[in-house]
Amino acid sequence: MNARIFKILSLALVAASTPTLAFAHTGVGATGGLAHGFFHPFSGLDHTVAMVMVGLIAARLGGRALWLLPTTFLALMAVGGALGVAGVAVPHVEVGIAVSLIAFGAVAAAGVRAPAAMAFGLVGFFAIFHGHAHGTEMPMNASGFSYGAGFLVATALLHAMGLGLGLSIETFAKTHGALISRVTGGLAAAAGFGMLGGVL
Repeated sequence: MNARIFKILSLALVAASTPTLAFAHTGVGATGGLAHGFFHPFSGLDHTVAMVMVGLIAARLGGRALWLLPTTFLALMAVGGALGVAGVAVPHVEVGIAVSLIAFGAVAAAGVRAPAAMAFGLVGFFAIFHGHAHGTEMPMNASGFSYGAGFLVATALLHAMGLGLGLSIETFAKTHGALISRVTGGLAAAAGFGMLGGVL
């Protein structure tokens, strides 16, 4: 199992280091780009919860999804980030982020092992909204590449946290694991509804 987690993190970090062209931003400095990008996913409950939930869902699916699901999220988030940096509009970004919490939370709460294609499509679709939000909020004095690499690495770490949570539930809490997953998913979905209602 440790070898699988190492493989996941390795692939995630490789994905995080590849968006050189997508985040090439001419005319800005490198000041604080990496740090800004790294801490941005932790700055809001919406991003943090969604990214942890992706890891948890991957752990529940198991097999190749352990590394493919987080990698899919990272790749599509890079696309969304590039669109944000380039100023390309994506409609209803905040709504999409809130709905992602509801969708991810509902999948975990229902305890459903969704078909792989559906899980990848769902995760990839919502990753674009999260990436776009990161890209549009990049400070003007930050290096686009450094900023992009920063938020992708942070996202990989949040996915790893979700994977750790999911694998711990599966391994050490077999009698109550399903209940823990459902409660965790329910809380994530509740946070999404709270965002939509302006409570959070």
